[in-house]
Formats: sequence, structure tokens, C-alpha cells
Amino acid sequence: MLKLGIPVIGVADIPRAVAFWTQALDLVATEEWQSEEWRTLDHADGSGRALGLMHSASPAEARPRLHLDLFTDTAEEQETEVQRLVSLGARAVPWDLYPPDPDFIVLADPDDNLFCVVDLSRAPSGSAPKREGRPEHP
Repeated sequence: MLKLGIPVIGVADIPRAVAFWTQALDLVATEEWQSEEWRTLDHADGSGRALGLMHSASPAEARPRLHLDLFTDTAEEQETEVQRLVSLGARAVPWDLYPPDPDFIVLADPDDNLFCVVDLSRAPSGSAPKREGRPEHP
């Protein structure tokens, strides 16, 4: 039977990505499948795998069709987390597709992979979604 595994992010520098994502999401790097091309990150509470980091020579996509959404419960928590993630090496991304009063903020990790920090107290964004339930975002 097929089951969903974990999201995998392609990165140019695995040690840098491990440092960023373990701090960003309170994950731990494991020995499982560890190589120069791969690291598995688990939930710190021991509940299992959370994220895979795979070495990639190709650049990050400017508008990826698949990306991570990281959730916060309030606008204040969203702003605090965005500032924390930027202090860890993320950067704010000028996003020309923001709807009016967006519930998400687009960031890029140190390898330029885009992800969103979403304020769940205001989701979904906008009053006229472009897709069922969600507006266009990375």
C-alpha cells in the first residue's frame, strides 16, 4: 500500500540547510540514510520523520508549484516567526502575486527555496480565491 512520505527540499549546501531547518522547525538531523547527498530531519519530540534534504545542482524555482506552508495562529506570532526565520538565514521575497490583506508571507531559505509563513487566524487570503479555498501563492 502506498503512503505519503516526507517533503524533500533540494539544496546546494546540506550542512547549511541542516542548520537552518533544524533551528527553524525544531527538528533534529538523524543518521537515517545519511550521506553527502542526503539528510533526514526528524521531529525533536521523537514522533518521526519530518523533512528530507537532498543535494541538488539545479537552482531553486522562481515560482515553485510545490512548497512548504508553515503555520502560525496569530498575526503577531507570524511576524515574530518571520523575524526569527530571517535571523536564521531566510530572506523576505518580493512577491508580486499577494492578494489584498494576505494571510501569508513569502520567504526563501538560504538555498532560495520559497516557503510561506501563514497566519491561520486570517486564512484563507482574499475574498475571491483563484483556486478552491486558496489564492495564488508560491
